[in-house]
Amino acid sequence: MSTLFAVPISDAEAAAAAGGAAVLFLVLGLIGYVVSSLGLMGVFKKAGKPAWAAFVPIYNLIVLLEVVGRPVWWLVLFLIPGVNIVALIIVMNDLSKSFGHEAGFTVGLVLLTVVFLWILWLGSSIYRGPAALATAAPSTAYAA
Repeated sequence: MSTLFAVPISDAEAAAAAGGAAVLFLVLGLIGYVVSSLGLMGVFKKAGKPAWAAFVPIYNLIVLLEVVGRPVWWLVLFLIPGVNIVALIIVMNDLSKSFGHEAGFTVGLVLLTVVFLWILWLGSSIYRGPAALATAAPSTAYAA
């Protein structure tokens, strides 16, 4: 048996270790939130929306729905387990189309959201308008 595990630890030392771990996770979580929000900020800026909205938790989803052309009531879909995954894929597809990309870019947005948001932000992509509104418009191709 190892003598390393035989050293008694006081409650104060255990509490200090737990507090240190909590602070570390808080700092790492904050850094992750800022890094992921920066890509969304760039997307909002290109779409003509307020960039600060990317850092406000629920409001950023509302602005994202406006950017892709989906109604605000879609926010409710993100609260339903299972349905939220399908809604996210549809919104990411609309975001991809709003910047002139195809289905391959949608797959990237779904699987590596942070990386592909940064590509939309720092790349040469140009916002072309809400894709959901463009596809929902009735076609006059068969009008006589």
